[in-house]
Amino acid sequence: MRTILTLVFLGILNVGFGQKKFDRTAVEKFQKNLNIEFADAKTSPLDSEDLRNFKALDFFPINEHFFITAKFVRTEKEKPFKMKTSTDRRPVYIKYGEVFFSIDGKSVKLNVYQDVEYSKKKEFENDLFLPFSDLTCGNESYIGGRYIDLKIPKGETIAIDFNTSYNPYCAYSHRYSCPIVPLENDLKVTIKAGVKKFHD
Repeated sequence: MRTILTLVFLGILNVGFGQKKFDRTAVEKFQKNLNIEFADAKTSPLDSEDLRNFKALDFFPINEHFFITAKFVRTEKEKPFKMKTSTDRRPVYIKYGEVFFSIDGKSVKLNVYQDVEYSKKKEFENDLFLPFSDLTCGNESYIGGRYIDLKIPKGETIAIDFNTSYNPYCAYSHRYSCPIVPLENDLKVTIKAGVKKFHD
């Protein structure tokens, strides 16, 4: 399924997600690789007409303010659940933990998830999925929210760089099936970082 290949590819090119300090070069490389993927007909999620006219994705300016070192709390005894998507597909996830941080004077909490099937594979066993929405959604960013790929931290903190947040493929075409951001991950703050919306 194309959606699965998409997640694999994005997981590979999301460099810098395990970093402890802000790294502008890593974000620039992330953006460059994402543009390469979108420009290539073999890997692009764009419809044919959009692909013909594609130059580059629109990103918010890279901003160290949106590199966060959050407190990580592992949640125990969570039960797997079927995550809602934009289609009838229901992939099985488990809530792996919670992250806590403050931004612009507001304390926030987000849930991070793990894909149960992917976690059975050696190359993906440490992968975490962070879907979120914020006050830019529907205006400057995609109305359906954005995603960040993370790695399971070794300690009680986790680095989250919102500059590497990307849109689900559903932001570019109705051909795809994308996880819907859970209501508990709707931030009442403005995150001007990462990929902007594609269409008005």
